[in-house]
Amino acid sequence: MLKYLQDRIKDKNILILGFGREGRSTLKAFLEAGGARKLTIADQKELSLTSEVFSQKEFADYDLDGLGFCCGEDYQDHCDSYDLVMKSPGIVLKKEIGAYRCEILSQMQLFFEFYRDRIIGITGTKGKSTTTTLMHHILKESGLSAILAGNIGIPVFDILHEITDETLFVIELSCHQLEYMTVSPKWAVLLNIYEEHLDHYGTMDKYIAAKENVYRNQKPGDILFVNPEIKPSADVCRASIKTVAVDGDGEPDVVLSLPEDKKDTEFRLSYKDRSCTVIENRISLLGEHNYLDIAYVYGMCCEFGISDEDFLKGLQTYVPLPHRLQYVGCVDGISYYDDSISTIDETTIQALNTIKNADTVLVGGMDRGISYVNLEEYLNRSSVAHIILMEATGKRIYEEIMRDYPEFAHKERLYVVEHMEDAVSLAKEITKKGGSCILSPAAASYGIYKNFEERGDAFVRLLREEQK
Repeated sequence: MLKYLQDRIKDKNILILGFGREGRSTLKAFLEAGGARKLTIADQKELSLTSEVFSQKEFADYDLDGLGFCCGEDYQDHCDSYDLVMKSPGIVLKKEIGAYRCEILSQMQLFFEFYRDRIIGITGTKGKSTTTTLMHHILKESGLSAILAGNIGIPVFDILHEITDETLFVIELSCHQLEYMTVSPKWAVLLNIYEEHLDHYGTMDKYIAAKENVYRNQKPGDILFVNPEIKPSADVCRASIKTVAVDGDGEPDVVLSLPEDKKDTEFRLSYKDRSCTVIENRISLLGEHNYLDIAYVYGMCCEFGISDEDFLKGLQTYVPLPHRLQYVGCVDGISYYDDSISTIDETTIQALNTIKNADTVLVGGMDRGISYVNLEEYLNRSSVAHIILMEATGKRIYEEIMRDYPEFAHKERLYVVEHMEDAVSLAKEITKKGGSCILSPAAASYGIYKNFEERGDAFVRLLREEQK
């Protein structure tokens, strides 16, 4: 692919817009490919060749002479002075992309242009990291050559030297990575779409449009696995469309059959003429939402000819990612779960439905203006004994409940605190022995923590401090 990059950047004046992990990865790939007339870095943070980032080992083998910088508050104002702008996913352009004279691309666009026939692309508001890592794990355990990359934290240009002629790519795709994509993967998964990232997109329609790019440019013969509620019409998606749902929800192609008796400890997966039974206590993923993610992976594995035996073997050896309804331990007779990945109300509802002895839930974080009506209605009906509301969204949820739900069942269950430290201390005090306490914020962490991982780590650290 380096030759392809060389041809794409030859004799061009290039601006690398954003110099986080992906921007650094782009710079190294372009320096190695060669051919650009000039490379310039644009970032809000002031940078120069004497900046600490360039003294790190990762740039030790690169010739940085001639590298330009365009930094500060106006770092985006000079895009049209360049032939090609390589945009990092998290950057919000100041204008509509069509208003620029320059060509604006991304790592993902260039990678897909070259490798799209070997890519499994997975997106969705929730569940994409679990689905992506599980898919990759089972492919590898089944003896196939597969590389994991994308929004999971691995820029695609970082894997260029690992690729062989047999390599399949399992790529997690965020809405930001998909936003301006004009190429779609041969195998695509669209798990779900919930209200999210409205601080970036402004409207739900724009957010949905970004997600739909995972299939919008698929070709006849490609495959899309999708939630039937967001199934595209044949005139929008030219791929073979396969729906995935719980048995009874229409007529899905991939069927997740849950036990009628809640005491049963197994569920069944079916696709085409195949089916297999999964015994719950042999796997580490918990809850119906995770079982649905497993169903997507099962359908894809069937398409790749992976046997049920190998599928189950891979499923049983898969270790879930941290901060996703992760059991973190028992302190003074209380079981604690870290679900810091939860940034919308639906995932908090799923968590409370999964942990049957949930006695306390910690909710709240950055307020992005999304609706909490579903969660408020759920909490009204739920038997959760203690609802601890923290940070901006916690306060907002409390105010909305007090205003809109005069008959809210047992309002004394509601506790308003300032921060995580206060919430954990209170949870330890009020959660009953033998019950469970879940951190499932239903809100973003930004402005309070660097990301949801740091928030989850803080939760666990506070538990350990409380234990001491």
